[in-house]
Order: sequence, then structure tokens, then C-alpha cells
Amino acid sequence: MVDKEQPAEQTPFFVDKNAPHNEVDFARIESAVREILEAVGEDPDRDGLLETPARVARMYAEMFAGLKSEPGRHLAKVFAEDYDEIVLVRDISFCSMCEHHLLPFTGKAHIAYLPSGKVVGLSKLARVVEEVARRPQVQERLTHTVANLIEDRLSARGVAVVVESTHSCMTMRGIRKPGSLCLTSAMRGAFKTDPKSRAEVLGLINRVAS
Repeated sequence: MVDKEQPAEQTPFFVDKNAPHNEVDFARIESAVREILEAVGEDPDRDGLLETPARVARMYAEMFAGLKSEPGRHLAKVFAEDYDEIVLVRDISFCSMCEHHLLPFTGKAHIAYLPSGKVVGLSKLARVVEEVARRPQVQERLTHTVANLIEDRLSARGVAVVVESTHSCMTMRGIRKPGSLCLTSAMRGAFKTDPKSRAEVLGLINRVAS
């Protein structure tokens, strides 16, 4: 039988509130959540909400764990390889938090780069996306941050990052348009300056699997 107190192993960003050196102020978050519940007319002491402040505090610690991390470390281990064509990893799923309303946006990232004599493990690109996503931000910043990291750490001759996501702030509040999709892109090096290279990488990203 699984102990319910054990941390969730499926996420590298699980935060144990009892762990040493934890910089998240759980008590302060819990107090703020109680204030919000009272401000909207709810009773934070009723059964269904009694543990909600603590749950929300743990959620924020997990969702914002990327604030305390250095995602570029995943790109430190590289391999010398005589390969100078496009490397592309598509459909990297992620969940981030919009800084405007603190509501999630979820989607997929597509990353391509042109190596300059060295390549990185494919899973490391996904790790970079996952870690950068764990911050309050706008999608545009997430896209540029990932592109800049790959360009800088891999000395890539070209980098293309395309992100597509659905924003809760557009689907559950405000304009309320479920199904709307936001696409952003960041091009570096050859993918920015060479129209043919740009067209080639976008064609690969947009290609429908047969």
C-alpha cells in the first residue's frame, strides 16, 4: 500500500514543505488563501475548504519551482558529433502559469537547432522546457527564454522554438473563448536570417505525421 505522505515521484518539482532549505513561505501563502476565501464570502473552516490553503501552498511551490532553478544546467553535457543538419524535438508538453491572472496555460513546444559540432541528449531539451515553464510568466517570455538558453549553451548555428498553448484566462474568464490557441515563435541564427532554413524548419514542425 502506498503511503499517502510520500512525495509524488512523477514530478521532479515536488516540494516537501518540511524539507530543509525550502525558500517557499508556506504559512504566508496559506494565510493569503484564507483571506481570499473569506473575501469572496466563503468559510475557510468548513470541511471542504479546511485543507485548501495548505493544498494551494503546495501547488504554488510546485508550479513555481522553476524560479529557484537553473535550466541551462541540463545543456551542460554535450557530445561531439559531425552532424550539421536540423535536430528537432516536437510536441513537448508543458504547463505554465500566466503572470497576469495566475491561471495556467498548457500546450506544446517544438524545438529545433543546427549543431556546430556538438549535440545534446534529446531529453535535455524537454527538461529545459519543463523547468522554464515552472514560473509565472507570459508565453512570449517562455519562448524567448528557451531559445536563448539553447543558442547560448550549445553555440548553435540556428535555433527555432515554436510554442502553442491554450490559456485559461481566455477560456474560463473574460472573453471566454474555449478552443482558442496562442502561437509564439523565437528564431535565432540561420533560422532568423536565412529564409530557406526558416521555411525548412517550419515545414518540419508543421508536418502532419503520416
